[in-house]
Formats: sequence, C-alpha cells, structure tokens
Amino acid sequence: MSKLTHFNEDGAVHMVDVGDKSITHRVAVAGGSICMEMDTLSLIKEGGHKKGDVLGIARTAGIMGAKKTSELVPLCHPISLTHINIDLNINEGNSSVYCECRAETDGKTGVEMEALTAVQVTLLTIYDMCKAVDRGMVISDIKLLEKSGGKSGTWTRD
Repeated sequence: MSKLTHFNEDGAVHMVDVGDKSITHRVAVAGGSICMEMDTLSLIKEGGHKKGDVLGIARTAGIMGAKKTSELVPLCHPISLTHINIDLNINEGNSSVYCECRAETDGKTGVEMEALTAVQVTLLTIYDMCKAVDRGMVISDIKLLEKSGGKSGTWTRD
C-alpha cells in the first residue's frame, strides 16, 4: 500500500508539492444519488416546485462547488478547471435523481476532489430545495467512477 501523501516524513500535515509534476490533461468522473418520496420526484420532474427549476439550480450549484473545492478541502490545490459537466437523471423506479459529474483540467494535479465536490453540492442543493416537502431524502453512493491523466494514469471503478 502506498503512503498517505498529505503527511511529511515527521508526520506533520502538509500540502503535497506538485512543483515537479508534468502538466497533463486530467479528467475525473464521480457520481451519486438522492432518493426521495415519489411525490417529491414528481414535483421536480414536472417543474411544479415553487422555488423553480430544481435540477437547473442544482446543476449550477454543483459547478460552483467544483470551482470552490480548494476553499472547502484544506489540503486541496486550487486548480484551473477547463470543463465541468453535470448530468442529472431521474429514476422513477427507485424514486431518485442520479448525478454524474465530469471535471477536466490541464494541470499538475488531478480533479477527483472537484468532481466529488460537485456531485455532493448538486445533491445537497436538491435536498435544500425540496426539504420543505420531504425531509427524509437520502444522499448516497457518492464515489469516484474514473480518473485519467498524470503519473498514476487511468483508474476505473470495477
């Protein structure tokens, strides 16, 4: 097993030095879901929510979250994102919304944290907008699905 990179030889926390790394195109894809009551899902689907377009606002919040990741996660490098795409899919079968985010950059460090943050913020925004009608919603299964670029290459969840 590799060592944890956010600790120096003395065991003190530090921001990883990426100064000698090569600039490469880096991509990360993350996903997660929010489950809710069917009536709540219907409000979202039909655009009947009094606060407006729930999925459109959630998508915008997710993009903003990705851009603010280094302000939220203490040892995360601020990076210049070249692209963020958030797909939201309604699943009536299990009364949920599935969120998948693809984050991209040309840089010295990866975009996994930005993709994961975008998914979480997107789903939290759905929760926030719908909590007045359904406090029992459950956000779950947030995970990295794939990443590419950099020294470690490509990784895909099985």
